[in-house]
This record gives sequence, C-alpha cells and structure tokens, in this order.
Amino acid sequence: MLLETFVDEAQFAGTLYQAANWQRLGQSSGRGRQNRANAGARGKKAVYVLPLQRDWRQVLCQRPTPVLRLAPPPEPACSWAEQEFARVSFPDGRLRPRLIELAEAFAAHPTAPINAALNGCPTRTKAAYRFLRNPQVDLPTLLHPHYEATAARIREQPLVLVAQDTTSLNYDPHPATDGLGPINTRADGAQGLKLHDSLALTPEGVPLGLIDIQVWARDPQQMGQAQRRKRRSIEEKESHRWLVSFARTAEVQALCPATRLVNVADREADIYELFQAALDHPAGAHLLVRASRTTQRQVSADEEETQPLWDYLPSQPVLGGCILKIPARGGRTARTATLELRAAPLELRPPKRLKGAPTLALWAVHALEADPPADSEPVEWLLLSTVATTTLEDALERLRWYAARWNIEVFHRTLKSGCRIEDRRLGNAESLQACLAIDLVVAWRVMDLTKRGRETPEIPCTAFFEEAEWKVLVCHHQQSPQPPETPPTLGEAMRMVAKLGGFLGRKGDGHPGATVIWRGLSRLSDITETFTIFYPSLPAGP
Repeated sequence: MLLETFVDEAQFAGTLYQAANWQRLGQSSGRGRQNRANAGARGKKAVYVLPLQRDWRQVLCQRPTPVLRLAPPPEPACSWAEQEFARVSFPDGRLRPRLIELAEAFAAHPTAPINAALNGCPTRTKAAYRFLRNPQVDLPTLLHPHYEATAARIREQPLVLVAQDTTSLNYDPHPATDGLGPINTRADGAQGLKLHDSLALTPEGVPLGLIDIQVWARDPQQMGQAQRRKRRSIEEKESHRWLVSFARTAEVQALCPATRLVNVADREADIYELFQAALDHPAGAHLLVRASRTTQRQVSADEEETQPLWDYLPSQPVLGGCILKIPARGGRTARTATLELRAAPLELRPPKRLKGAPTLALWAVHALEADPPADSEPVEWLLLSTVATTTLEDALERLRWYAARWNIEVFHRTLKSGCRIEDRRLGNAESLQACLAIDLVVAWRVMDLTKRGRETPEIPCTAFFEEAEWKVLVCHHQQSPQPPETPPTLGEAMRMVAKLGGFLGRKGDGHPGATVIWRGLSRLSDITETFTIFYPSLPAGP
C-alpha cells in the first residue's frame, strides 16, 4: 500500500526521490532502534513515502475484522438494547450510549422516521444524523455484538436452523442518496442496495438473532454479465454470498459444539461449490438446499449410469406420505395436498465448467403431489442435504426444516413494512447501512416477541417488558387507574399489545402477527411515557 524510506540529508538532498513523486513527511527523532533511553541520539533523517494505490490511507487505517466470540451472560438490569449493543467496539466511547439510545428509540417507534422516533427533538435528531455519518460507525461494527449475543443464544439449543436469503432494498424515490446501485433490470431502473442475511431459528421458528449480514450496491457497469458467468470463478460472482453465509455458520458451529447447526437455503443456493464447502468439513455445520430444475444436475447412484437428478428421485420407492395445507394466496384458493415422500443417497456430479472436480455424496428428499386437482399445479419439492436421510421420520424432519425457512421471508417483511427501512432518507449508502444495522436488530426483536408470545406464552412478560410497560399495558387494557401487582404472562401481554395495534382477537382470528405487534409497540411507548409522568417512581421502559 505504501513504501517508506529514509534519507540522511547531511549527505544527500533526496532529489531522486522527489523526482519520482515520493513525499517528504518530516524528520525522524534520531533515536536508534535499541536506544530506548534516547541517550546518544544518532543523526536525524528525512522520512519519505510513496503511495502504491490511491486509497492507501483508508485501507491502512481501517480496523481489523473482530473475532467472533460468545457473549457473556447479560446483567439482570440490562435493557435489551444494552444486551445487543453494549459490547460494541468504538474508538470514541461517547458513541456507545448514542447507539443504545437510537436502538431503544427505533424499537419504541418501529414505523416512525428518525425525527419522529426521537420525539421531534432537534438536538437528538441532529446527533442521530451525525452518528450515522460518523466514519467510525459502520454496519459490521454495529452488528458484531449482536452476532456474539446470537451465538450465546444458539449455544443453549440442541438444534438450530440458519436460514439465508437475499432481498432488495429500494431507495429509488430518493435519488439524492450517493452510492446506490441497480437492484432490478435495466428497464426498471430502480436504485438501492442488495441485502443477504442469515437468521438463526429454532425448529419451531423462534428467531434467535442474526449471524451474518452482507450488503452491497451493484456496479451499473457490470450489469449483463449473465452470459459470461460460466467463465468466472465463484469468488467473482454474487453467488459467493451463499458460501460466505455458510462459512459464518461453520464459525458459529465451532463456538457451539453441542449444538447442531443446519444452514437452510432456497433454490438460488443450488451451487456445487456450496455443497463442496459443506462436505470439506464433515464435523462442521450441515446444509439443506432446495434443488433447482434449471441447474440440470446429473447424479450417479448405486454404480449406475449418470442420469438427471429430477429423473432419478421419482424412480425411488415411496417411504410414506404426509398432508400439506396450502393457504390461499392471490387468486389461489386454500386446499390440502397429499404428498408422496422419497429419499435416497446419491453422488452429485460436478458441472461441466468444473472439469476434474469430485462427485459429492449427498442425500435427497423428494415430496410430490401425485394426484393434484385438475386446475392446480402439483406440489413438488426436491431437497439436497448433507444430513443422512433414510427413514420416513428423517424425510419429514427435513421437510419441516425447509418449511421453517419461510420465517426469513417474515423477517424481511418486518424489516421493510415494520421498520420502514426503505423510507430512510440519508445522504449516502454508508449512512443507510449504519441505520440498517440498527433496524435489523429491531426487526429481529419485534419478530422474536411475536414468536415467543405463541411458543412460550406461559412465561412472565417481565422477560421482555419493563415494569412501567407491563403495568401501563394492563391498566390501559382493563381501563383501570390502579396498576397491578402481578405481571401477566407473555402470551397475555402480547395479545394486549396486539390489540393496541388493531388486533380484534376474535375466536377465529388465531395468533396476532408482526404487523399488529409493531403497531402496538409504538402506541405502548407513547402511553408509557405519559404513565411515568404520573408514576415517576417506576422505571420507564425504552
């Protein structure tokens, strides 16, 4: 990046260095390398440097990537924002309380713009924008303590699914933002950022947190490279993001040896190099990917001739069946589908572009609706996995694992509709990414509250709500001026919050969703602030 040399100006003028564009920075102190006491100083020399690339200062001054570790147990009095962000590493310690303040404000008003979330305070709003523009504040730095807290939660589970997926963040209505790139086709012209996230989930779908986030802006000059994709290595393609996510899953697996981690992805992740990376470390994390028909995989099994993957699985014996409920969507009516399940080991052949690459030993699960209605397409899933699958129970478990992947779509909806990240108005992509880091953790918390209200409704609501929050929630729900002494359960509290967001709670309405939860949390924050004016002795929630 930068060359350095010294010139003894008592003997040389340094003319040759100056003619070759070297820059004179000043003089050395004259202290020798072994002369710590600075006794008997030697002659002082001029210091010259030559930059080898334009961004040498930025590259040399950036902080190294922090090492992922398990977060220590949280202090009992810590707020949720302190648990997720207090271990952030800033050179300037004054930035840490500002980060926690912003996280609590964003969580209290998930759908509000920055100035509204800060109650219209000019000084706090100005400080927030200055914080997001600070060069010390970037997305990897902000999210690293959350990654560590997520790893600590993962370690407490016997099985964790890591769903990874890509979405687009459209900032096209605000073209004044610098550093954005195309997110759709040339004809569409939409501008924004691409987001690839990895969300840790329990098999029941409870989100434990994020373990990896990749954000980038596409270069307009590199559009239209699909025809040359076969000549480029995987490291040069956007597809490499799937391997980066799996590498982080393997890193977390090393920190949590008693937990079984399975990385789950959709058809876009049907990449030979991804399966190869998973099999290179058989004692590490596992992989489950839905196969793509367009990839045209070739397999060889039982020493038979090579044949297409999608022809081989339907020829295997049926292990059993299951019933799948298909919800209504768009013009499609709700119905139930009876699926036939098959499973078999296979040897996945490498693509033609990777001549000489080895075959990969995988397991496949095939689910097919044998007798669909006349006006409907048959349901068909083909899953490839590094986990051995031999019985009907194994095949059903793999289907449940893949079905849990849908929760990352719910997370994206919470991020966009609940946190309104695409409505943020900031001057450049770096500031948007810093703001996105906070919104990502807030979206996880909203989704976590929604899921835990369903999965563990019997635990006390004090696990998530401050004293002032649950007391004002009950008072408002019961229309009583007397605060209760005993906190409600989490399930009861979440239904009260959902009612604040418009949830009707009728017999056939089921569980409240994320939409009414984030609306209710915003109203609860305003009510709590008023409540604490009349009861100042109670600790106010964020």
